[in-house]
Amino acid sequence: MKNIMRPTRRSILRAGAASAAVLAMPAYLRAQSQSVKIGILQPVTGALAQDGEFGRMGAEMAIKEINDSGGLKGLGGAKLEMVFGDARSNPEAGTQEVEKMQADGVAAIVGGFASPICLAATQAAARYDLPYIVDVGVSDPIVQRGLKNTFRFAPGFGIVTGFALDNLVKLNDGAGKPAKTVVLVHEDGLFGSGLAKLMQTELPKRGFEILETIAHPTPARDMSNVALRIRSLNPDLVIPSSYYGEFVLLARTMQQQRIRPKGVYAVLNGAASNYRFVKEFPEAANGIMDCNHWYDPRNPKAQELKKQVEAQGKVFAYNVPLNYSCVKLLADAINRAGSADRAKIIEALNTSTFKDHIMPYGETKFVNGQNMGAAPVNTQVQGNDIKVIFPEAFADAKPQFPVTG
Repeated sequence: MKNIMRPTRRSILRAGAASAAVLAMPAYLRAQSQSVKIGILQPVTGALAQDGEFGRMGAEMAIKEINDSGGLKGLGGAKLEMVFGDARSNPEAGTQEVEKMQADGVAAIVGGFASPICLAATQAAARYDLPYIVDVGVSDPIVQRGLKNTFRFAPGFGIVTGFALDNLVKLNDGAGKPAKTVVLVHEDGLFGSGLAKLMQTELPKRGFEILETIAHPTPARDMSNVALRIRSLNPDLVIPSSYYGEFVLLARTMQQQRIRPKGVYAVLNGAASNYRFVKEFPEAANGIMDCNHWYDPRNPKAQELKKQVEAQGKVFAYNVPLNYSCVKLLADAINRAGSADRAKIIEALNTSTFKDHIMPYGETKFVNGQNMGAAPVNTQVQGNDIKVIFPEAFADAKPQFPVTG
C-alpha cells in the first residue's frame, strides 16, 4: 500500500493564509485576471443576415478597442469577453439565444436589430433581471412595457416619425410645396405596420393626402405588383419603410418601369442609407432620401472607424457605429458600477450621462428605458454618396427636391 501524504498543521496554516490574502485583496485587483462576459445578439443567418453582420462587426470593434486600451478600468483591467448569439432572423431563435446567454453567465446583452427579435429577447432577459441594450428595434412597445432591464440607445419610430415629418414639411415648403399626395409602402411586420399606422395619422395633419397604404411581406421575391400600383396612383411622394432586400427590389423595379415620383422619402429604411445599395445600384439609388439612424460625420472617431471598415473591403452601414457605441455605453456602465453585478449595471445605465459615442446624439439619458438624447438624421443619395441634409448642425449637403417633374 502506497504512502499517503497527509497535510501537516504548517501546510494547512500556509494555505489558509494564502486564501485569506486573496480574499483580503481589493475586488478590482482580483478582477485583473478575470473577464466579463457580454452577450451580443444579432441575426447573422436568414433574411436579416446582412444587418446582423454589420451589428456584430461594430460590437467586435468596440470590444477589441476596449480590451486593447487596458480593459475595464473600473474592474482593474478585466477584459470583455463576447458571447455571440445568432437570432437567425426570428424572435423564437432570439429568445433561445438569450436563454443560452443566461446559462453562460453574461452580465448584459447588446443588440437584436429587428423589432420582433428585440421585443421577444428583452422579455426573455427580463425574467433574469439581465440588462439589455437594444441597438435598433424601433417599435416603441419595446420600451413601453415597464421592463426595468431594457434600454434602447437609438430613437424609436415615434421620435423618428416626428423628426421625419417635420423635415418633410420643411423640405416641401422650401421647394414651393410641389408634393401633395403620398403612397405608403411598408413591410407587414411589427416595425413597418406600426410606422405606417403612425404615418396615416400624422401625414394628413401636415397637409398630405395618403392615396394608399401598401403592405408587403419580408422576405419578398417580387415587387412588380407594388410598383404597378404606384404607377397607377401616380403619387408625388413614395414613403417606404422596409428592410434591405425588399426596398432594393422595389427601387430597381420602379427604375425599370420608369416610375418617377417627385421624391422617394424613406423612413427607417433598410437600404436607402446603405452604401452597398448605392454602390451596386447607383441609378436606382440616386436622389433617394431617408430619415434614419446614422453616424456623426463630423466625429473624428466615426471617420476613423469608417476607414477601418472600408479598408477591409466591407460596407460601413449605420449598424456598425450604432453597435460600437452601444458596447461602449455598456462598458461605461460597468466601469461606473465597479462591478459585473446585473442590478448594479442596471442602476448605472439608469443614471447614465454617456457622451463617448459616435452618433449625432446629445448626452445619453434614459427615461423609462428610452435614450432621450438620441435622434435620427435625414440623408440623401447624391453623386454616388450618402449625404446628411438635415439637421443643419450635421449636414454636409443641401437637399435636392423635387428629384423629377
